[in-house]
Amino acid sequence: MTVKQISVFLENRPGTLAALTDVLSANQIDMRALSLSDTADFGVLRIIVDDSYKAAFVLKEAGFICSVTRVLALAVSDTPGGFAKAVTVLGKNGINLEYAYAFTTKKRGLAYMILRVADNDAAIAALTAAGFTLTCQDELVEL
Repeated sequence: MTVKQISVFLENRPGTLAALTDVLSANQIDMRALSLSDTADFGVLRIIVDDSYKAAFVLKEAGFICSVTRVLALAVSDTPGGFAKAVTVLGKNGINLEYAYAFTTKKRGLAYMILRVADNDAAIAALTAAGFTLTCQDELVEL
């Protein structure tokens, strides 16, 4: 019940992100979620796409340095405290949340979060036991 996230290391200079998105666009790859963080010299772009294998291949072919990581895609109630309930479950079960970012869908009433945790299996067990729904790669593309 995980999804594949592509992390790309980018030089922190004008046009680098545009070059990457041009590669994805030219190869008909649709981004579903995105997070970008930076330092003075480089940035880390984390993306969820509709075809992670093809995306990783074409990005590497275009000279980008990237890796694929399994992360969780969690549906939470789109109300105040919806995400708080999920991170409380993780905390009570001793599961460290390394980072998180949100993405939008057409489904009303739900918000979706990408979670990178120390232990995917433990997080899946704790969250599903608490009534949360996780989305797999194939379902994510349809949202």
